[in-house]
This record gives sequence, C-alpha cells and structure tokens, in this order.
Amino acid sequence: MLQLLQSDPEKLQNLILPDSIQKAHLAEAVSKLSKMDYRHLLTEVVQEAGWIALKIILALIIYFIGKQLIKWIMRLMDKAFSRHHVEASLRSFLRSLVKVLLMIILILAIVQTLGVNTSSFLAIFASAGLAIGMALSGTLQNFAGGVILLILRPYKVGDYIEAQGQSGSVEEIGLFQTRLKTVDNRTIYVPNNSIATSIIDNYSQSETRRVDWTLSISYGDDVEVARREILAMLEGDKRVLTDIAPVVYVKTLNSSSVDLTIRAWVANGDFWSLYFDMNERMYKELPEKGINFPFPQLDVNIKNNK
Repeated sequence: MLQLLQSDPEKLQNLILPDSIQKAHLAEAVSKLSKMDYRHLLTEVVQEAGWIALKIILALIIYFIGKQLIKWIMRLMDKAFSRHHVEASLRSFLRSLVKVLLMIILILAIVQTLGVNTSSFLAIFASAGLAIGMALSGTLQNFAGGVILLILRPYKVGDYIEAQGQSGSVEEIGLFQTRLKTVDNRTIYVPNNSIATSIIDNYSQSETRRVDWTLSISYGDDVEVARREILAMLEGDKRVLTDIAPVVYVKTLNSSSVDLTIRAWVANGDFWSLYFDMNERMYKELPEKGINFPFPQLDVNIKNNK
C-alpha cells in the first residue's frame, strides 16, 4: 500500500485534507456545541438518573419486604407442620423446596421492577437452565433421589442407619444430600442419589433387636453349667424381653475351645448397654462357677534321636 502511494503522489495529496476544509469542519462542530441546549440536556440526564434511582429504591424495598414475607411464610409452614405432626425429614425437604421457589419469584419481581423484560429473562433462564441441567445432571439426580427417599421413606430424621460405607444418626434429608451425625460427633454428607440406590441398614426402624454373643469355653468344662449361669444372668436382667426367651447353643467345636452362641431380645435402645454389661458380667462371674476361657495353646514334642 505504501509503495502504491509513493508511486502516485496525486492519490497521497487527495488523502490529506486542505487546511481550509479542516478549519471549516472545526467551525461547524464549535457552532453545533454553542447552539446545544445544555439546560435541556441536563434536565433529561437528571430525570433519567432520578428514574433509575427510583427503580433501584423500589427494587430494594421489594427485596426487604420479600425477605420478611418469606420468613413469615416459613414460620407459618413450621406451625402447620407442628400442628399436623409432619415428620422432620419431610418437613426439612419441603421447607428447602418452598424457600427456593419463593426466592426465584422474588428475584423475578426485582428484575421486572428494574425494567428487564421478564419474558426474555425467562427465555434466557430456560436456555441456560437446559445447559446447566446437562452439566449438573448429577445434582438433578440427587434431587430426584431425595424425592424417592421421601416417598419410600426407608429412614427418617433421628434414625441410625448405615449406607454407602457410612453410618450415623440422620440429622436432615435435604434437597440434594442427607446429613448424618456419627457417634464420635462427625458430620457426614451423603448424596441422595447414591444413598437412594444403595443398600440401607436401618437400625432404628424396629422396636426390638436381638443381641448375639459368641463365648468360648475350655474343653472339659460343663456346658450345662455354663448354659444355666448365662441364662440366669439374662433372665435376671429387666432389659431382656420375656416374649422370646434367651437361648444358649453350642455353636462350634474349635481346635482349642467350645464356642457357645448366646441370643437375647431387647428394646432397640437397650442393645448396646446390655451387650457391654453382659460381656463384663460373663467375664467376672463365669470363672467363679468353674467355667474357664481358653487361649491358644501349642503342644511341642521333642524327639531325642540319640
């Protein structure tokens, strides 16, 4: 391009405006600026700024009123749940769902107050929602898993469960995850989709549970004496239920011990206390009745070839 201009000086001169034309353009611009109605322009700017400020103030008022209204609706829901004795698991899920929906309505009201076309906004939101939904398919699966858990109700808030290799008391069934509290006071969040499709062991659903012990006694000890003493301990404990009598069986004849199986039924809340108490009592009292607890032994025979 530079070579072309250098080879044709007339074209180069045509690209550069003469000083007279440049001065004429400058004078025209100055004339337009001098004739401009600055008062009218300033009035329009002030009016437009005032209108924008008014819309922002209205949006803030709607926001604060909407927040208070949402809190009031949440309190009404809590009272209704308490009056109709709605389960805590369903209560927490519905509260979270209704709160999210109300917040979306509040955001749409604020956007419309600011002058944004809500129909266009909803169209953009729907398009974005499709893309986000595809990207967050796992999150939507967790939401569906939460709905399934509330419908099938394999557990509720307060139950002690084991699932996905985790165990603890259910504190909350949320929109996307279940919160567990372990016995050592750790908080575990398990995704609803994984827990809804896994094996769930609910320790709290039944009112009663069976306690099992395996007790090893020495060969030569009287099994009947051991059975009688163990049954006396169990029958004398008020926590042991009498509807199904406790039993003591010979389970296995091991290499160095006779293994007994002991079974008793208790209320769900008494399971661990009875289990640990009976372990201690059997350890202390059975040796006094001639029942011994074996330990591994090895007989070594030395042959003298001399």
